Amino acid sequence: MVNRLDRARPYALSTFRFVVGLLFTCHGVASLFGVLGRPMLSAGTWPGWYAAVVQLAGGILVALGLGTRTAAFLGSGSMAFAYFDVHQQAGLLPMQNGSEAAVFFCWTLLLLVFTGPGVPAVDRLPLFRGATRESMPPQREQHPGVPA
Repeated sequence: MVNRLDRARPYALSTFRFVVGLLFTCHGVASLFGVLGRPMLSAGTWPGWYAAVVQLAGGILVALGLGTRTAAFLGSGSMAFAYFDVHQQAGLLPMQNGSEAAVFFCWTLLLLVFTGPGVPAVDRLPLFRGATRESMPPQREQHPGVPA
């Protein structure tokens, strides 16, 4: 059973990455275009409009698996900023200040920085191989005098 789960891990990770990216994209779309029950933000307003641009662009890149680690890192930082600068003024804990989504996205995107995109990702297509370090297979550590 464990072996089957281990073999499915890269595909489960890709599904996780896609869902997180899609949800992050939805937050950006809602704020930028005034849909999905959110009012539209005025262009250039700090910090909301810029955060929405990061959500839209970063969410699309994460969902596709293109530059996943970089996009997830920027998105995670954006959500950390949202928590500490915007939400924390209303209270320390996420339940007090309404920042559950920001905290969730911050930590899930940070996880993707460390795990990468998984197997099915645009970065893995032959066209993009060599374009990013994410698409390269992991290098084995070599120790002097020990055959690889």
